[in-house]
This record gives sequence, structure tokens and C-alpha cells, in this order.
Amino acid sequence: MNMETKSGVPLQLSASSLRIGGQAEIILCASLFYFRIPRALWRERMEQVKAFGYNAIDVYFPWNYHERAEGSWDFTGERDAEAFLQQAAEAGLWVVARPGPYICSEWDGGGLPAYLYAKPEMTIRSADPAYMAAVKKWYERIIPLLAKYELNRGGTVLCVQIENELDFYDCPDPAAYIAALRDLAIEGGIESPLIACAGQGGLYEASGLVDGVVPTCNFYPNDRDPAFEAKAASYERRLAEMDVPLMVTETNRSHFLLRRLLSCGAKLVGPYLQVSGTNFGFTNGTNNWGDPLAFMTSDYDFHGMISPEGHVRKEAYEGRLMRRVIRNYGNALAEAATAPADGIASIDGGKPAGGSLLERQLELVGGGHLLFLANVGETAETVALRLRQQGEAVIPQATRLQSIPSRCAILPVDVPLETWGAEGTLRYATAELSDVFRAAGRTVMVFHAELGQEGEISLALGQAATLLEARNMNANGVQAQTHAQEQAQDQAEAGEILLTFRAEAGRQAACTLELADGQTLVVIGLERQDALLLHGIEEDGSLAFEQEQAYDLEPHELNIGWSAQVLQPTESMSEASPTALVEAEFLEEHGIYRGFAWYKANSGAPADADVQGLLILQGSDAISLYADTAFIGTCTPGGGSRFLPSGGVGGNCELTARVEIWGHTNFDDARLPGLRLDSMKGLRGITAVSGIQRLTSNWRVLRVGSRIADPALLGAACDDSDWAFVSFGGWLSPDHPAFEYYRRRFTASGKADSFTLQFKGIQSLAHVYVNGVSAGHVNPFDPYLDITAHVQPGEETLVAVFLERVLGLPAGEVTLYEGSAARNWQLSACGEEELLAHAQRHEADAAPSELPIALAAGGTAWLYGSLPEEARDIPGGWRVEAEGSGMKLTVLLNGTIVGRLWTAGGAARPVFSGGDQRSFYLPGAWMREPGNGLAILLEAVEAGETSQLERLIFTPVGLPAERNSGEG
Repeated sequence: MNMETKSGVPLQLSASSLRIGGQAEIILCASLFYFRIPRALWRERMEQVKAFGYNAIDVYFPWNYHERAEGSWDFTGERDAEAFLQQAAEAGLWVVARPGPYICSEWDGGGLPAYLYAKPEMTIRSADPAYMAAVKKWYERIIPLLAKYELNRGGTVLCVQIENELDFYDCPDPAAYIAALRDLAIEGGIESPLIACAGQGGLYEASGLVDGVVPTCNFYPNDRDPAFEAKAASYERRLAEMDVPLMVTETNRSHFLLRRLLSCGAKLVGPYLQVSGTNFGFTNGTNNWGDPLAFMTSDYDFHGMISPEGHVRKEAYEGRLMRRVIRNYGNALAEAATAPADGIASIDGGKPAGGSLLERQLELVGGGHLLFLANVGETAETVALRLRQQGEAVIPQATRLQSIPSRCAILPVDVPLETWGAEGTLRYATAELSDVFRAAGRTVMVFHAELGQEGEISLALGQAATLLEARNMNANGVQAQTHAQEQAQDQAEAGEILLTFRAEAGRQAACTLELADGQTLVVIGLERQDALLLHGIEEDGSLAFEQEQAYDLEPHELNIGWSAQVLQPTESMSEASPTALVEAEFLEEHGIYRGFAWYKANSGAPADADVQGLLILQGSDAISLYADTAFIGTCTPGGGSRFLPSGGVGGNCELTARVEIWGHTNFDDARLPGLRLDSMKGLRGITAVSGIQRLTSNWRVLRVGSRIADPALLGAACDDSDWAFVSFGGWLSPDHPAFEYYRRRFTASGKADSFTLQFKGIQSLAHVYVNGVSAGHVNPFDPYLDITAHVQPGEETLVAVFLERVLGLPAGEVTLYEGSAARNWQLSACGEEELLAHAQRHEADAAPSELPIALAAGGTAWLYGSLPEEARDIPGGWRVEAEGSGMKLTVLLNGTIVGRLWTAGGAARPVFSGGDQRSFYLPGAWMREPGNGLAILLEAVEAGETSQLERLIFTPVGLPAERNSGEG
């Protein structure tokens, strides 16, 4: 493959460097997503990123954020991607642009428009012509925009990523697909390097290894994985063979891990989501972070440097410190080659009992090395290093070196002081060098060590040095004052200086040396926390510090005027006339891609039928089911089926299913139908169950040794009279895995027209055949199977199951649900705009209310809150926590959905992931004058229980915490 970078392009890549305009750089790249941050705050977030050490941002461009329906494009207002790129250029931040077409990002559908899923002839994320024709329409809009802001055209776009972690997806031909995307990007004007990231290490599967596309790596290890350096370094070597550097386009957010990546030669380090945000509107995704299904929260926060509302967290200071260390070594580090640390040093006495590691080093250009001492353990430990290049000398010589958990100290060895314009060598330091300042004959070097620990710095100056002053620092191991100062002076004559200090909070240690050439060298030692808050070095060599940003996190009382309007829960919120359907169909097939929908149908059961429950077929995401006005329950089947008991419901009733598309899955997982990337939402039917047959007993069983099913053993012609009789899955087999055929007959109800099997509790894999014909597969996550197409009512039916079991795991209890399929379907829906219109229509009828507010099971209501004028006095806005039980909330601020929550507790609630499950953010930028209002749709979703919203707790955003100015 040809990885040669185009000549004349500002970004040039080689095995050992990443150059921008000819200058070697280390890129620290923070995710910053315009679609999760109010436009008024884009620049503020950019400045925060810059202030804390990052020189680049990566940004996805979600296709479905801009093409809201097929052929309907929007790049205005909050969706103005060009304005975002312009602001990034003005802020001086390089941009790694990621236009997909698929982006993942825990976003609705991973950015793919849901209308694609309703095209059965299309194969997504492949070179399929139908899919590529749709992608072309997206690329024709987004690619020229990115090209306009490339570095060589006055913008700051460094490179463009096509696709995203394709190696997680079963793409039939990665090379053909990536090549097709590459060609579209080039046709659209992209001249910068194109990249493709591997999510689980499959460079070919992610990039096709096609010419003109650079593979990059995404790493999400346990930050304390002791073997991580070996993995990262192996990819660095593989990429170096292609003459490109290791670029880590996604990884975890701790700078402990980022330092370890730096040791492995990474030239671009991109921790994912250092700047958090919010999934406004109906943009949340669903994915496999649960059991396996998970709903993504509106709050999108992996605890990076900047919170969703813009609060600076402690980790941000680690980012700034890391950048200062990188900047100190400049080009020498930016072009450094990674190598095993044992080439120059090792931990004396072998690997310690704790978690200390010395795995990698960087060989600095111009001489010298950086050692990376990491501690992946739980406790601090004292270590010593043996330096091979210094005659097997063991350091430190006069102090102790402590290795601290979750720290990766960057320690210099044999670094020429010429790096900073001085003579001599920094032989070694057990304290980290964080800052160097040089001006007017003075060089100031600032080192730091952990609180209470010692730092040791060895200098070979190559010239005589006069000790002018020492404060809280020992020179040559002797306190530098009075008579002791004379002793230190003698040793300084040869220019061999050993400095030691103890790191104490708020105390500077310093040593000032006058060199024979007239230059002054000042060495300062700080405690690490003080170093994190070091803002800079002044012209006179003094240090300027800042206070850590702290915020008022105490709730504030707001005098909110509440009112409520109880709704008819079975009524659609859409003003449009419903669409008549022959049968239930998925929502995307009717142009419904987000929001709520209402299915209405006749149960199909005779009036005198004893309906024992309702069975939802192929349903997702959140479905609340009613029979006439009776609430049956809420469920989240994940695209599978679900039986809801409903004793007392008569036949011939009207069924209503209120369905919310929480979000299309952003990740492909075969365990649940709703987790397939092209899965659709809604439901495919409801059965009024009038008969339940327990079929677990009396199956014929045959043990075999082959994984390949034999058709001769599946049909009616097979004589199974000599097979043993057992309960389903009950044969005790010595085989692991065990392959078994189970056969059983039942007589189908003559009054039913819908038949579904459930294998409750199955922990095996089952292929089900009905009357000799394959009816489908069953697994532990999707234990229902609709066999209606293979059953004749009133006739005997043969069920044969080819079962694969491991280590005797259960095969489950077998149940047959028989009943009547619902009919005479109608469908209506509403998105965000229609939901707002519904709220506005009912507000005039709302009655004064107050919290707590309770709703009977299945009830719905609008809760309106008129925010007082003082709410606008907090420029940052508010973080609001909801307390309650069994209640689902959709929260609108001034007409925009700012949060969707499901209060804790109850059997109906799914797993939530991705951020804070209890709260939502009211952006101050979206407050207006006069009058700010909340409209909250309340849904009581727990069957048999009253749901309650206890209270909403308002905490201001961005207010500084009061500091104690007195001594303490």
C-alpha cells in the first residue's frame, strides 16, 4: 500500500514524525462536538481546550443531524458546521474532521439516517451501489465544506477520517468500501491526508489498507493494564513499516494513560470526549452497554476535562502539565523514536512486587532519553533505577524515588542542556521537568515531585559554577548556606552538581548557579499540585500561579410557578390524521425517524375471549401498552418480543401502543434484533393471548456429534419412536459442547391465528424447525420466536429443535402463546416540533400545581414551569436533578428538548449508560428575555404502581465557589 503524503500538503507523515508546515508536532486532540454544545458556547469550549494543553480537536459530523429526512438538509443555526470550523480556525485549533458516514459516538444510529434502513435492497456500510449513492449525497455537502477549511486553504483541518471503527462491523469488503469513500472525498476536494481508525485493532478490516488512507488506532484499555505498552508498541512498529506514525484517534481520558501512549511513540493522542456535552432532542442512541441493551442518557459525559455544562475538572490540569512537559523538549521529543526502556535503564533488583513499570523510553533527537516510570498498582513503592549508559549507576544517589499509583513520571536521562540553549548535560532527574524559561542570560528550569517526596537532579555543566543561592534545596547533598556553602562551591568548580529537594505544598525549593560563561541557571523544585497550578514564568524568573477552578455546587431555591394538565394517555399527540395500515409496520417504513408514535388496533379477539395477556412482536424502543383505557405495562424488548400479562382484559378491545424511539443503535451487535445497526423501530404486531401451552415436558431427544443439522432428523418422516423421552434440554451429556435434537408435537388451537414460542431462561443456542421447515433461531437474549407462518390452526404441529449447549447450561422452559393477531391498524406520530405544539395547545388549560406530583399507572401529563427572572442571572444556566419513581420525563426548555430521563426503580426501566441518569442541563445561552418556561411530559410507566416526581433540584452552572481567604 502507498502511504506517501502528497507534497505541498501542510500535514506530512513519516514513521518518526508528524509535521505541520515542516514543524514536527505532538498533537493532543480533544473531542469537541458542536452538535452536543449550544452554538453560543462553541468558542468558550475551544478556549478551554486550548488553555489546558490541547492544540487540536476532533469533531464528528453526523449525517442525520443535517439530513433530517430524505432530501431535507439543514446547516443553519445550531447545525451550522461551517461556523464551527470558522471558530476553530479563529481559535487556532487544528481539526481532525470525522464526517463518517458512520460515526458511532453513542448518537442516534451512529449518524446514519434512519430512512436508509427502510430500503431493503441496500447494504449499509459497504460498497453497495445503492448505499454509496446515498453517501455521495452526504459527501457532496460535507466534503467541500471540510476542504474549504483545510490548512492549505486558510483553515485548520489537518486530516479527514472516513468511516469509523469499521473493524467492529461485518463489512463484506473493507478495501472496496474504503476505496470508494476515499474516491468520493478526493472528488470533493480533500487534499489533506485521509485516515481510517481501527476500533479493535484490525487495521485491514478498518481501512482495507488501501492506497491513500492512513490507518490509525483507537485504544480503550484498562488504564492500569500492565501489558498495554507492549500492545501499543506493536502497532507503532507495524505502522512504521508503512512509514506512518502511531496516531491514536481515540482512547481514554486519563493523562496517566496518555503519557503511557506518548512513551510508545504516539504522535497524535486523541482522548475521546475530554469535552462532554448533551444529547439534545431525540438524538440519543441505544447500544450494547447494558444487558445487553442500554439506553443512552441525554447527559453525555465520560468524566473528561470539561463537564457538559462547562465546568473545568481536575483532569484538565493534568492535560496542561502534560503539554508543558512536551513543549519543554520541543522538536527533540516531537521527532523522538520509541524503544524498550531496558536498552538504557531498568528497575534495580528486577520487577518490584507492586505495580511499577519501566517499559518504554523515547530517544530524543539530538541526544538524551526520556524514561516513563508508571505505576499500575494500588500502592506507592520505593524504587531505584539502574542506568546502563552511566556505568550501571543506581539512582537516586542521595534520596528515595517513589512510584505513585496512576502516575507516569517522565524522567530525563543524558539530555543535552543545549536543548534549552545552555551548555552541559542533564544527567538525570527523578523529578519531572515541567517548565523551562530562557531570557537575557538566565535559564530557569522547574522540576516537580509528589507531595512529601524527594527530587534529585544531576547536572554535568562542563564548566565551573558558582552557587549564588540555595533555598530549601541541597547542592551536592549539603545544605547550601554558611560553611556548607563553601563545601558545595568546591564541588561546583568541576560543574558536577547534584541537587535535591523535598516537595512540600506551597513551598518553592530553588538553587541559583552562576556559570563561568556568565549565564545564570536557576533550578526550582515544586510539589506536584503546585506545578499543576503553575500558570507561567515571569520575565524576572519568578513563578506565577493560579487557583484551581472550583464551583458552587449547592442547590439553589427557585420560585417556580408550576401548573399541570393531565392527558388522555391513549390519545395521539399528533394533529395529523392517522395512517391506516393493513398490518403493523416499522416506523421508518412510514418516514418516522425520531420521537413518539401511536399504534392503534382492534385486538382481533372475540368479545367472549379470555385474554390472558398481550404479546408484543418485534418491538422497540419504549412501548407503553393499553387495552381500551386499561394500562397493561411498559416494556423495552430491544427489537424482540415480550409477553405482558393482562388478566381481566376482554376481547374485541382497542389496543394502543405508545412507542418512543429512544434512539437507533449506534453499534452493531447480533445478540438482539434491535441492536443490529440497520434495525427499525416500532413493532410488527400484537397478539391477544387466549391460550398458553406449557411444552417443556416430553420431548424426544437424540444426541449427535456434529454441529451441522441433518434435515432427515427434522421433518415428519423421521421415526423418533426409539429416542428417549426427557424434558426439553434435560439430556445429561458428557459432550462439551453438546449437540442434540429435540422433537415434540402439539395441537394448535383452532381459534387462534397467532402462535409464538418462548424459551424462557434458555442459555443455549437453538435452531427451531416447524413441520420440517426452519422457523428461526433462539438465543438467551431473544428467547421468543413467532412460528405463525408454519402452523395450521387446529392441526398437529411438529417442533424440532437443534440445540447446542455448553457445560450443561439450561435450555429453558418452553411455552406456546396462542391467540388473535391485532388488526385494523392505525399509525400516527410526532417529533420534537409536534411535541412542542401539543404542549402549547394544552398549556392554557393547565391548573396550578406543585411538586411532588403523582400519576396513576399509565397516566400522562404536561407539567409546566415558569422560571423566575433570577434564573437568567446565572449565565451558565442550571443543572437540574430529578427525584422520583416510575416516571419518564421529556423536558423542553423554551421549545427545545434538553433532557429525557427515566427515574430510578421499577421492573420496566432499562439499563442507562453514557452519562448522568438523574439530571439534565438548562443552558444559560438558551435562556431568553422575557419569560423562560419548562414543559415536561410525564409518563407513569410502572404497571400497578403510582408514579411520582418528588422534586427537581436546581444547581447553578459556572458560579465560582466561595473561597476561605483566611489562614487555615
